[in-house]
Amino acid sequence: MSIEKENLEAHVELCAERYYALEKSHTALQVKLDGLSNKVENLSANIMSIKESLAGSGDKTSKQIIAIGTAIVSVLLTGIITMTVHLVSK
Repeated sequence: MSIEKENLEAHVELCAERYYALEKSHTALQVKLDGLSNKVENLSANIMSIKESLAGSGDKTSKQIIAIGTAIVSVLLTGIITMTVHLVSK
């Protein structure tokens, strides 16, 4: 038999230790959750900042993407035309 079943004082002491361990774990978990909450708030603020900066530069970004796309297509077409002329002239 367990000593807890025979001795009430031992049971009380063991329960006190168990509750202390539970409270210690709960406190550690709460600290980690608070830290995680702070990180999520910081991340949310950073995302909003990025969103605001992207909203202001939408036209500039679109123009850059169109210019880069046009340059890539031009280079590819020039390469295809050059290869075709080279193959036909052989």
